[in-house]
Amino acid sequence: MKLAKRVSALTPSTTLEITAKAKALKDQGFDVIGLGAGEPDFNTPDHIIEAAVKAMKEGHTKYTPSGGLPTLKKAIIQKFNQDQAIEYDAAQIVVCSGAKHALYTLFQVILNPGDEVIIPTPYWVSYPEQVKLADGKPVFIEGSESNQFKITPEQLESAITKETKAVIINSPSNPTGMIYSEKELLQIGEVCLKHDILIISDEIYEKLIYGDHTHTSIAQLSPELKEKTIVINGVSKSHSMTGWRIGYAAGNKEIISAMTNLASHSTSNPTSVAQYATIAAYEGSQEMLETMKIAFEERLNIIYEKLLHIPGFTCLKPQGAFYLFPNVTKAVELTGYESVDEWVTAILEQEKVAIVPGSGFGAPDYVRLSYATSLDLLEKAVGRIHNFMTENMKG
Repeated sequence: MKLAKRVSALTPSTTLEITAKAKALKDQGFDVIGLGAGEPDFNTPDHIIEAAVKAMKEGHTKYTPSGGLPTLKKAIIQKFNQDQAIEYDAAQIVVCSGAKHALYTLFQVILNPGDEVIIPTPYWVSYPEQVKLADGKPVFIEGSESNQFKITPEQLESAITKETKAVIINSPSNPTGMIYSEKELLQIGEVCLKHDILIISDEIYEKLIYGDHTHTSIAQLSPELKEKTIVINGVSKSHSMTGWRIGYAAGNKEIISAMTNLASHSTSNPTSVAQYATIAAYEGSQEMLETMKIAFEERLNIIYEKLLHIPGFTCLKPQGAFYLFPNVTKAVELTGYESVDEWVTAILEQEKVAIVPGSGFGAPDYVRLSYATSLDLLEKAVGRIHNFMTENMKG
């Protein structure tokens, strides 16, 4: 059967592909260490699980409003008010089946054929694919390593055309872990306001920030920027709820209304009991967030130093999220492989360590390593990669 053009042009998710290869080797009995997954290795906190069980026992297993439970919207509104001092009302919030679904729905309602969305590289793998699925055109701007993988207002200005509809800002970033400062966001915001461009602010990693760094939402910087920004967030990373599939979008009422209408014809509503669990996540104890953050920061500080001792590796230290994004151009050259993708495959086959090539993130000279796994496994994985380099270096 001939498939629709919109799906035949899609590129498979690199992260899921490498995870599948690692799983296949595990199923064959090999001791594989996977550093590809983008999810915390902590279980969902007990009080959140208990809230879901309670909801099921009380019969909250039916349809809900397409845009989310009013009580959940209220909890999200309170969260924005407490964390960023941003005020939204219920008509400015739509709850979706994960932040990824919120992004997908957003692109479907804002893009017409040929509309352009500016995407800084390195980017999260699904941004360009979702834009293409909405008949839009991804336009890439390189966030150079010399600028901490972030774009400048000058770069943004030069990429804007009459077809430009939106720009995506992901801070903290997946895959780089870098954070835009308030000053940088203000400068980018000025360009967007000048050209009447929508800002899509993906803030899913906002709670995972290390050292003296802080998170700023571009929507909190001025009423004008708030009006031009759609904030994307959720509980997958912050509360270790990846499988619960609850994310949301906040912003312009017309856009949120359109997203809600589309959801009513696609998912009907986010899973009812997961919504009740999310209410507990936002209204209950936040102790687990600090526990996770401390653990991730400890792993980062230890593994980052070890990573720098691997021949051919250079790496900026991440400021947030839970990924390292080293440049491995020299390492690939030292071992005689043709590309980073080939080199990554060889490491998986020889040392049984799964890492994600940067090609899927628009940065083919890099790899992404997730440190959302135990310190013991991380140290073993880095040791194996070091061993791979030692045994395979030419000359």
